[in-house]
Amino acid sequence: MLLLIFGLNTPALFSQVTSQDIDDIVARAMDDFTVAGVAVAVVKDGKITHQKGYGIQSIATDKKVTENTNFGIASNSKAFTTASLAILVEEGKISWTDKVVQYIPEFKMYNDYVTQNFNIQDLLTHRSGLGLGIGDLMFFPDGSDFTIDDILGSFQYFEPVSAFRTKFDYDNLLYLVAGEVIKRVSGLTWEQFIEARIFEPLSMDHSYASFTYIKDQSKVASPHLNKAQKLSLTDPEQWDPTKINGAAGGIYSNVHDLANWMLVQLNKGKYGADLEQQLFTEASQQEMWKIHTTTEINRNPRYQSHFSGYGLGWNLTDVNGSMVVSHTGGLIGTLSKTMLVPDLNLGIIVLTNTHLDGAGVFSVVTQSLLDKYLGLDDFDWIGRHTKKLNQGASEADAVEAKIWATVAAANTTIIDIKNYAGLYKDLWFGNIEIYEKNQQLWFRSVRSPKLSGPMQFYRANTFVVKWPASGLTDADAFVMFQLDEEGKAQGFKMKGISPAIDFSFDFQDLHPKRINGQ
Repeated sequence: MLLLIFGLNTPALFSQVTSQDIDDIVARAMDDFTVAGVAVAVVKDGKITHQKGYGIQSIATDKKVTENTNFGIASNSKAFTTASLAILVEEGKISWTDKVVQYIPEFKMYNDYVTQNFNIQDLLTHRSGLGLGIGDLMFFPDGSDFTIDDILGSFQYFEPVSAFRTKFDYDNLLYLVAGEVIKRVSGLTWEQFIEARIFEPLSMDHSYASFTYIKDQSKVASPHLNKAQKLSLTDPEQWDPTKINGAAGGIYSNVHDLANWMLVQLNKGKYGADLEQQLFTEASQQEMWKIHTTTEINRNPRYQSHFSGYGLGWNLTDVNGSMVVSHTGGLIGTLSKTMLVPDLNLGIIVLTNTHLDGAGVFSVVTQSLLDKYLGLDDFDWIGRHTKKLNQGASEADAVEAKIWATVAAANTTIIDIKNYAGLYKDLWFGNIEIYEKNQQLWFRSVRSPKLSGPMQFYRANTFVVKWPASGLTDADAFVMFQLDEEGKAQGFKMKGISPAIDFSFDFQDLHPKRINGQ
């Protein structure tokens, strides 16, 4: 009897999740969420137990997703960056607490104390004092001409929102700085380092550190947008690695290769047929899986979580006494989630090629599988996430509809658009031209061409700019001018109009001022 009770409480009983179980979960999720394609891999007890594609790579071709279909994994790339730094730490080339200015003397933050004390781990832990997604407009959307040198020089102009090392605010730009540290220390670009020091030893033979490296794109999932349950194609985001590295989110991979990545994580850095080789040490993994910045705990009583935080490229929490290591990733039209449960020797990865319903799919699939392995009852994750996404979409649609109704009602208002036209400069984003075209104002970012579009009067000194570029449908923004005593605009501020706008459209961080005489 004692043996039976012991057996009922061991994770081994809950490890019997079949491929059919996974197929059923994915099928139900795809029935409820509008997505083009999905790929899932599960590793358990040191083996790949499931790797499979579902749906299609593109609505234009109907080509099926397989375990070898590549997706942009976006911010799931961050863990590859921290693993690369761990390798350099173990080689004695850097220390986690080395100051960034030791390797990048021109690195300059918003005050001298922060500059001189900012260390390598500060680049990775979202505790800089800067706001959510600050500066992302330099590379999001893609197609800008900003370089890593521009990014290194931008931080001095940003305004902090909290004290240094006191608060979590997710940051991408500082990971790009971490990628530059890797380059200056190793002599290899971030992309070269990732491919030579991680992809090659782990036999991730069909993974790429940059979209631009993929010569044969026949196995790449096309990004899609979902609007009112209707799918449309959008352009893949791609950054020129000669200008900006991909350390924050540049990797393209597939569930077959990423299963190997999960295995090396669960095997404490070891890999190979008999785990005779080591990518990084257990000590390094403990450092990457240690909370460096605390975050808000999910108080779902189902999981009885007691802690939540961010390590080095990983989110960390506990569910029913077991630690969960995870991360999500998102590009326009592509979403992903990785989940590792070391106590269960379990890893799950879900890749999707549809925005925004892909977030529903990766949440539902990972949480449903986790519950099965934990032996928990059905929690109707599909119903809960469907309700949450639908509610969010409805609220966002209502806000946008009200704004555009105000714009339509104001279209007869007489304004002197010459008072607003001119050339403006933001200290980190560069020049923005507000100009007249066909008796209408237009907005044009000189350095980021996709951020160009027509402006329509809203009310008072405020206009709304609509971006015609692909993939920017939720990113339309207010432009709020400041006028002098003669009614001539001297500068403006911006903010997104939709509650559903991606945080990387950090318009609120822009403070353009009119260039004298322009």
